[in-house]
Amino acid sequence: MPVINYREALRHAMCEEIERDPNVILMGEEVGQFNGAYKVSEGMLAKYGPKRVIDTPISEAGFIGMGIGASMLGVRPIMELMFFSFYSVAFDQIFNNAANMRYMSGGLTNVPIVIRGPANGGTNVGATHSHTPESIAAYHPGIKVVVPSTPYDAKGLLKSAIRDNDPVLFMENTMLYGETGEVPDGEYLIPLGKANVSREGTDISIIGHGRAIQMALKAADLLKEKHNINAEVVDLRSIRPLDEETILNSVKKTNRALYVEEAKPFCSVGAMVACIIQEKAFDYLDAPVKRVTSIDAPAIYCPPLEKVQLPNVDRIYAAALDVLK
Repeated sequence: MPVINYREALRHAMCEEIERDPNVILMGEEVGQFNGAYKVSEGMLAKYGPKRVIDTPISEAGFIGMGIGASMLGVRPIMELMFFSFYSVAFDQIFNNAANMRYMSGGLTNVPIVIRGPANGGTNVGATHSHTPESIAAYHPGIKVVVPSTPYDAKGLLKSAIRDNDPVLFMENTMLYGETGEVPDGEYLIPLGKANVSREGTDISIIGHGRAIQMALKAADLLKEKHNINAEVVDLRSIRPLDEETILNSVKKTNRALYVEEAKPFCSVGAMVACIIQEKAFDYLDAPVKRVTSIDAPAIYCPPLEKVQLPNVDRIYAAALDVLK
């Protein structure tokens, strides 16, 4: 299989869907003439023209609202946010309108829109540009939330998201854009709501999503090398819908669980997963569920301190050993 990077995988997915379906368009800030703020859409304007790749004003409330309206009329817009932090400018449009439209219309009106862009810290752009709002998004019924960790998943999940009839928030990580991996040529889909066991193990389940999975895999290598501990790593891939079955099967096998995520700890995805494990697999647990999250403060601008604030291999490794005591 060809080896490409994460941003190329996203581009391949969008190009394939634009070519497959005349109703698919890409809209957002600088997606056209500037080739995308992070060059995800590089070359797409020249290839597909200004009716399929559309630059918008810097007005998230305006262009997200326009995309939602267009999706209700049969268009399938892919909307790029330069930073996912700016989702809050369009909060009413996304969560009060798009999320509720199918329900309030009695199933008569779909909202097949994908809102995508970088949702992460770690790039030293300050607290107002470093949000990881997965749990806020997933709180709302009617919204689907996807957080891929590899180029392979990025392509397959984005294609599925574009074809989905519900609004999907597709959260990427800036620090993964250059990460490479094997990605098949041509058509393949990864269903939303299906987790992936990234590494088989027997001693502890390290569960997470997004870039945290890359850290978890490195911590798992360290656990094996230093202590002969076989950690299983479970990548959710999709926050909502959530693959509870894969989570619970893993915990029932290993009897211990550690959740890793870049979000803050209060009301996080990890808190929800810990609750699910406690409710549905309590009798299998040999230790309390533990979490590794970002330190509970606004994103730190100082580069050395932000690296400490986010989950890292050392923190995951130490937390896993604590669970295994």
